[in-house]
Amino acid sequence: MKKIFAHSAAETAGFDTARLRAEHLLPALFQTGRIELAWWETDRTVAAGIMPAETPLALPNPPDLRAGFFLERREAGIVNIGGPGLVTVDGVVHALAPLDALYLGRGAREVTFASESPAAPAKFWLLSYPAHAAYPTRHVAFATADTTALGAPETANERRLTKLIHAGAFPTCQVVMGVTRLASGCIWNTMPPHTHLRRSEVYLYFDVQPAHAVFHFMGQPQETRHLVVRDGEAVLSPPWSIHSGAGTAKYSFVWGMGGENQEFADMDPAPVAELR
Repeated sequence: MKKIFAHSAAETAGFDTARLRAEHLLPALFQTGRIELAWWETDRTVAAGIMPAETPLALPNPPDLRAGFFLERREAGIVNIGGPGLVTVDGVVHALAPLDALYLGRGAREVTFASESPAAPAKFWLLSYPAHAAYPTRHVAFATADTTALGAPETANERRLTKLIHAGAFPTCQVVMGVTRLASGCIWNTMPPHTHLRRSEVYLYFDVQPAHAVFHFMGQPQETRHLVVRDGEAVLSPPWSIHSGAGTAKYSFVWGMGGENQEFADMDPAPVAELR
């Protein structure tokens, strides 16, 4: 399990491109037949890209967690960005269509991941945070989830935001997750941007065409930096940082948050006129 430690805003402002990518980008997350795990000190986040092929993959229990099993003191949210897949939780099978989500509460012991067809493998994106209480497993169908239209073609940010795991639907300890999809011809996500000191965020970009990329903007509003992000890569966004992006073609992303406040609207605006 890769380990990434937290850095201050002042420290991050001095990073060159290589250091910025090393500390805030999770590349190559989806490898056939593998689970790629990363631990981030901020909010004790664990992120994983899981891509089963012919053989199911079991959720491991890295020694660094010092736990009897992965979810002994944790919860997790899962979103499937690939083909149809199956997640088995303590013997109960949950079928996840593309973009469906699954919430796993503290105490789930045995979790395995499988693809319905290795020719069109599932790609499970997992975010996990410490949990103070145990809540039941929940399957969330993307087709029936809460979706809001945002932005406009005139500002190149027309998009649809779908909340999958959130306090308005069912209780969790920390994790909040959803998917945003941009309209054709639009490039900007989360513009104008914001920060939220009460929680950190992780963006997983997907549906990025091979010849294209997303320029993800981060940093303090008056000290911005950027990362060039490809398909299936994730950005670790600290509480003090904006998180916004512009793509060279339309794309989608999974947003996930952990921290002390689950209120979706709890944001500190960073107006465009104040960005530097």
